[in-house]
Amino acid sequence: MKYSQIPQTDIKISKLAIGGMSFGKPALKTYRWILDEDDTDKMVQHALSLGINFFDTANVYGMGTSEEYIGRSLKKNQVPRDKVVIASKVYFNDGRLSKEAINREIDGSLKRLGTDYLDLYIIHRFDYDHPIEETMAALDNLIKEGKVRTIGASAMYGYQFQNMQHVAEKNGWHRFVAMENHYNLLYREDERELIPICKQDGVMLMPYSPLASGHLTRPTWEGHSKRNETDTSERAKYDHAKKQDMPIIKRVAELASQHQVKMSQIALAWQWAKGVTAPIVGATKEQYLDDAAKAVDVQLSTDEVKYLDEPYTAHEIVGALDHNPDGMLPKDVK
Repeated sequence: MKYSQIPQTDIKISKLAIGGMSFGKPALKTYRWILDEDDTDKMVQHALSLGINFFDTANVYGMGTSEEYIGRSLKKNQVPRDKVVIASKVYFNDGRLSKEAINREIDGSLKRLGTDYLDLYIIHRFDYDHPIEETMAALDNLIKEGKVRTIGASAMYGYQFQNMQHVAEKNGWHRFVAMENHYNLLYREDERELIPICKQDGVMLMPYSPLASGHLTRPTWEGHSKRNETDTSERAKYDHAKKQDMPIIKRVAELASQHQVKMSQIALAWQWAKGVTAPIVGATKEQYLDDAAKAVDVQLSTDEVKYLDEPYTAHEIVGALDHNPDGMLPKDVK
């Protein structure tokens, strides 16, 4: 495994993160494919054996059971706390990103994970109901209290992210050091504004869905796994753009054949070539982690990256929200 660091810290992270949305007790029909506690434990331990030390979860994954399963696995196997990097998120909860909600939800996450602190705490979306000042002050206070080491943000519009950074800087508060956004070969809308802003400010990129919910792992659009058959979130995110995306998938398959590697490894190598620090891989089988770990050694030339980029055309926005959802979760939550 290869490693990097969370910006402005000495926190060492693997070049891959494990996505906690694959773990937990199924609470919604959308997530019937996620792993139970025993299988989560096996995946966590296998990830560690591969040198992957970065785990990303959220308070809503499995209605909190993702955090519980990850925390119990690390404790059961006596993994030293300073040997793993744990990230979790807040927003899809009562009160969104109010001061009260942030203080309540961090305590819940810490309890479920069985830890005194998070290495990275991420706001899961932009909150339209509460002032940016209230949110950034509350996050800054968590760092001062020692409950959180660094903070990050997830899918939002570039101007929103920049406004939040500006408010933090103006008040002398901690700024975001990480962005967890929707980014892969089939969805590159954030290259217009959000990603350039992050690169300009030295914010690391840790995208979710780097394999486009499996579409970048096979030459055909349809798959036959349990997730493919039951994940309505996947269909909501990608099916509308099938005609646009199949030419890209064809090129990924072509390069995979030339390099004699898996398509998923080409898709991940493209991420690192684009300046991503740690793509988040959601895996339900050990083999998927093995493949992802081997991808760190796949090198794409500048011409190959351009070849993969070429067929892309503009897509509908999927990830950033233009309002707070009426319920807790929108159809495409990640």
